[in-house]
Amino acid sequence: MDQLFAVTAPGLEQLTSFELLQLGLLAAPSSEDDANDVVPGVEAGGVNFRGKLDEIYRANLQLRTTSRVLIRIGHFYAASFSELRKKASRLNWPRFLTAGQPVAVRATCHKSKLYHSAAVAERVYGAIEDRLGAPVTPQKVADEEADNPPQLIIVRIVNNQCTVSVDTSGELLHRRGYRQAVAKAPLRETFAAALLLAAKWDRSTPLLDPFCGSGAIPIEAALMARGMPPGSQRRFAFMDWPGFDQARWQTIVTQSSAQLVLASELPLIVASDRDAGAIRMARENAERAGVADNIEFHCRTVSALHAPAQLGWVVTNPPYGIRVSADNDLRNLYAQFGKVLRANCKHWHVAILCADQKLLGQTGLKLDSSFSFTSGGIKVRLGRGIVTEASRRA
Repeated sequence: MDQLFAVTAPGLEQLTSFELLQLGLLAAPSSEDDANDVVPGVEAGGVNFRGKLDEIYRANLQLRTTSRVLIRIGHFYAASFSELRKKASRLNWPRFLTAGQPVAVRATCHKSKLYHSAAVAERVYGAIEDRLGAPVTPQKVADEEADNPPQLIIVRIVNNQCTVSVDTSGELLHRRGYRQAVAKAPLRETFAAALLLAAKWDRSTPLLDPFCGSGAIPIEAALMARGMPPGSQRRFAFMDWPGFDQARWQTIVTQSSAQLVLASELPLIVASDRDAGAIRMARENAERAGVADNIEFHCRTVSALHAPAQLGWVVTNPPYGIRVSADNDLRNLYAQFGKVLRANCKHWHVAILCADQKLLGQTGLKLDSSFSFTSGGIKVRLGRGIVTEASRRA
């Protein structure tokens, strides 16, 4: 069994842990864990779990809130460059790499005798070539948004303890393969899925997103409601490993798609935005994701929001002034949004993503904003609550 690590944005660790538990990839917490409020495997920036190739395949295919999945291949003490190269050369590089393959080493060093990250990366390249008996093609660490990145090796040295990991994912996992058109300041698909999980949407009652942009939230909702694996339309780094089992991978993909919910059984999912171009992009993205027929698209302002009689959820990501409309006063927009919700969505669940606590207050809704995470270096909060007729003073 390999030691694996699901990397998440800071703040999403417990949601990823929940996903791993639901998929059977993480052991359920013991009664002692429950008593101490401990979540198994969780640490800052991700969740540890164990598995073999099947678990690596399934984690990449099915996890919705994870950025990438790493496999830990070595942990050792290194206080000199010669020691680093010697010990790193003993690792099982032939399992993941072939001669001449493009490789990128990302190294970080903290409180250690080896503090120069570029020199550390150079020694690790040398160690790989020592073990393979042939050169590889060193690459600069690619942009995380790049297509077809080189095989990424992550080296972390803390207090002279060196941990070496191999990335199993390739492109970051939020790149599902369907969203080629994006509106201004798009919400990552992993974050959209996290909002839906944190909002505790039940996947069976209506969902509205009145600020849908290029469609991440409604598309992720449709994928979740149908049970469609988020990674079924893309490639992964492990597909280039010498031991990749194409037949086994195809079996896992088939099994993961075997219990798809019929489109006729899906709840109402409505995506709206005042920008006609955003709605066009959202519809095109939904078509590529295979869920366009499961979402209603409308070009309309938030004041025209209409809710069905059946109670449901409003989950949305309005502009909040950090990257969009930074010079505009958005207080009136949030006040109007709260007014519309109280008029049209009484007793509905609501979840609003925002980086500004004061803007959430302008809605006049009583919201729990304790859930937060980091998006693009910005701390954002999810205001969650029930829409009631009475508003509190903003």
